[in-house]
Amino acid sequence: MTPFDLTNKVAIITGSSRGIGRSIAETMAGLGAKVVVSSRRAEACESVAAAIRDRGGEATVIPCNVSRKNEVDALVAGTLTHYGQIDILVCNAAVNPVFGPLAQLSDEAFDKIMGANVKSNIWLANLVIPGMAARGGGAVVIISSIGGLRGSDMLGAYGISKAADFALARALAVEWGPRNVRVNCIAPGLVKTDFARALWEDEKRLKPRLETTPLRRIGEPDDIGGVIAFLASRAAAFMTGAVVVADGGVTIA
Repeated sequence: MTPFDLTNKVAIITGSSRGIGRSIAETMAGLGAKVVVSSRRAEACESVAAAIRDRGGEATVIPCNVSRKNEVDALVAGTLTHYGQIDILVCNAAVNPVFGPLAQLSDEAFDKIMGANVKSNIWLANLVIPGMAARGGGAVVIISSIGGLRGSDMLGAYGISKAADFALARALAVEWGPRNVRVNCIAPGLVKTDFARALWEDEKRLKPRLETTPLRRIGEPDDIGGVIAFLASRAAAFMTGAVVVADGGVTIA
């Protein structure tokens, strides 16, 4: 047994059909967790779950669009029906439908961003955390971004939502810490995912980023998945309300 062991822990990971979410699911399953792979498309989730099972892990699929409360309800209820408990919640699903200045941001786009990136996390927390507390504890990890720490002329609304996730994690950590439920955030930098493709495929934007990042590279999904597994494990038992930055050093250079 190591402090990183997740044997028999049940973990919901939203947005886990690809990218960082997939890495989280695969890493946690490799550490012994029973993972619920969830995103909008069941077919994409099944591919991830099948790969986990092929390597001897345990995974089930429950599709969910986190912007729809009835589907969030069904995700949690389905997990409890299938496994009987939830020990780890990873709020990874997020959207960013706009790339432009706040002066051009529509109310509809802002509501969509805040709904998927913040409100859905509140829904999930309120559904899952009381059960964790009743069983003696649990861990929640919210995937934020360094966009919540820095200003941006083109990703302002997304940054606002990610800054709100920091505050959400702190509020939940204070509320539920006395019941041994830990809530932490991770703030990744630029990672090579489909979600961030517009940024890392643009050579004009990528070149200065690489030149000013101490590690001289952008992240890979597996650079983030292991950090999240750590935050969910006993190795991070004295951490709550924290924001862990994993960005290759870009925000300190």
